[in-house]
This record gives sequence, structure tokens and C-alpha cells, in this order.
Amino acid sequence: MTCILIVEDHDLNRDVLSRRLKRRGFQVATAADGAAGVEAAVRERPDLVLMDMSLPVVDGWQATRMIKANPETSGIPVMALTAHALKEDRERALEAGCDDFETKPVDLDRLLTKIDVLLSKVRPVSSP
Repeated sequence: MTCILIVEDHDLNRDVLSRRLKRRGFQVATAADGAAGVEAAVRERPDLVLMDMSLPVVDGWQATRMIKANPETSGIPVMALTAHALKEDRERALEAGCDDFETKPVDLDRLLTKIDVLLSKVRPVSSP
């Protein structure tokens, strides 16, 4: 089963997104701050990380850099999930190592499409 790690400090956002992804068949792990997110990425080895960028303890930009710098987790795709919607915010997230960028509030269908694209790059779909 595909595991997604949600790193989000707002309880309601984390809970709603977690429930929505579980209903779509994903296994979900969560963390409430950037430091816990980095630890969870090492411990859980998720298939993908949804990273809020405005986090306590360690922000999402630094947490992403830490995940990408660790050989054990560097191959895990990280998608920035943030209310910061400017072009500069997207560029900053990509420079930090994020593989994609999605704004809040979350459009679930668009998010699922982006998740599928990122996961197919990590684990290509085999032909019949």
C-alpha cells in the first residue's frame, strides 16, 4: 500500500487531508512540525511527503532540504503544500528540493493527479 507522510501543523488540515487520502486507499503517516516530519520520513520511509512550508520547530523549506540531503530519504518525492501561492514561493520550494508544489486550500482531484505523477516517476507503471 502506498504511504503518504503529511507534515502539517494545523490539526484540522492534517486530519481532513489524512481522512480524504485514506478513503482513496493510501496509508497515511503524519507529523505536526518539520523536525518530526524529517524523523518520520526516516522512520516510515513513505512513498511521498506532503510538506507544509510554514511549520514550527523546523520550517518546511529546511525540512525538505534535510530529507533530500539524507541518502536514506533523498529519493522520496516531496510536494510543497502551502498557502504561499506566489510564483516566488513555488520557485523557493523547488529550490529547497520539493518535487512539486500545490496551494491551499487543497483541490483534492488536482492533488491526487500530482501525487500519481510523482509516484509514477519513482515507481514506473509496468505495461501489461
